[in-house]
Amino acid sequence: MDKKKIVVTGMGIVCPTGNNVAEAWANTASGENGIGYITRYDRQLTQNQLAGEVKDFDPDAIFGRKEARRMDRVAQFALEASRQAIEDSGLTVTKKNMYEVGCIIGSGVGGINSFVESQQGIDKRGHRGIKPMGIPKILSDSSSGMVSLNYNLRGPNFCIVTACASGNNAIGEAMHIIRRGDAKAMVAGASEAAIVPLCVAGFNNMTALSRNDDPETASRPFDLNRDGFVPGEGAGVLVLEELDHALERGATIQAELLGYGHTSDAYHVTAPMETGEGAAKAVEYALRDAGLCADDIDYINAHGTSTPLNDTAETNALKRSLGECVYSIPVSSTKSMTGHLLGGGAAIEAIFSIMAIRENFIPPTIHLDESDPTCDLNYVPNEGCRHEVSYAMSNAFGFGGHNAVVIFGEYADNGNL
Repeated sequence: MDKKKIVVTGMGIVCPTGNNVAEAWANTASGENGIGYITRYDRQLTQNQLAGEVKDFDPDAIFGRKEARRMDRVAQFALEASRQAIEDSGLTVTKKNMYEVGCIIGSGVGGINSFVESQQGIDKRGHRGIKPMGIPKILSDSSSGMVSLNYNLRGPNFCIVTACASGNNAIGEAMHIIRRGDAKAMVAGASEAAIVPLCVAGFNNMTALSRNDDPETASRPFDLNRDGFVPGEGAGVLVLEELDHALERGATIQAELLGYGHTSDAYHVTAPMETGEGAAKAVEYALRDAGLCADDIDYINAHGTSTPLNDTAETNALKRSLGECVYSIPVSSTKSMTGHLLGGGAAIEAIFSIMAIRENFIPPTIHLDESDPTCDLNYVPNEGCRHEVSYAMSNAFGFGGHNAVVIFGEYADNGNL
């Protein structure tokens, strides 16, 4: 039986390079660096001074002070990105279709700001230091819950937690839900807001973060002198629909979601397999799901974290799965500009991949001045370029050995690519 076609009809984003899709894409495509010195807390508390923070985001102005206080920052990002995506899609949820529209919003650490705040409250005032909404704000599923609640989405609703692969897993699993007929449309993506001393110091002490204190050189995927990632925050959300459903309501179709592959390294809790075997299988499964060959891919948005282990392992995975044609495919890491959004990263990178298709433009890997000999692909160093993109792949690999890959394609009016 033919698989149902799944299309993207809406996108929303809040990230270090912009608080809507147009702004974030324009800055990312032009190589604008979204990384700077930490302002979320006294940065002297941690050895690391840098982060990709969301800028000019005023939750009180967006949601109202009372409603904003009921949500952790991670849910605020998710709700705003979802609002953009739903409005962009033109999807109207009514009593007639509300059980046909669902929501999956992934996150790596959920409401970590509220967790820290609650512990500080306990330390200062005992049980009276915990606010009534303390627990709901901490929960990882608070984002999907708030989106569902605000838009009356009564279809499947849950949170996926697969570390840095969460966004791709959320998008891929939402696709499967629609394919099997459990929903007509899904709001899918991921959010993260973990610029807190607990997380930054923790990642630092496991030697995952860059010790470089220069915002212009710290996040440098595939560079010989890279020494770790720079943390970031934000959210990305897509509206996915069954093609017939989107056409019936006259929606503007932005891309087709063609393939999804996911595997586990079952190797190490934080380190990837050096050979890239597990990640390569995820790429192969995504290609198989999409009905594509390796040489069909026109652009790869790499996981590209800027850690010595990941960048080499991902390069090995791409060679292993795509063969010799990989040398002719542009590959870039937008984390060079946004930092690593942890659980939220893959979702914004899915949007950048779709924009690459829509604009026929490859965003650059900035700060790439001297390529590591083990990373010898075309990483589009420092300046983006015009390039025809019909099919784009986006990779995401997370602690715990999670590998998740999604493939998007240009949508043709006749429904055939």
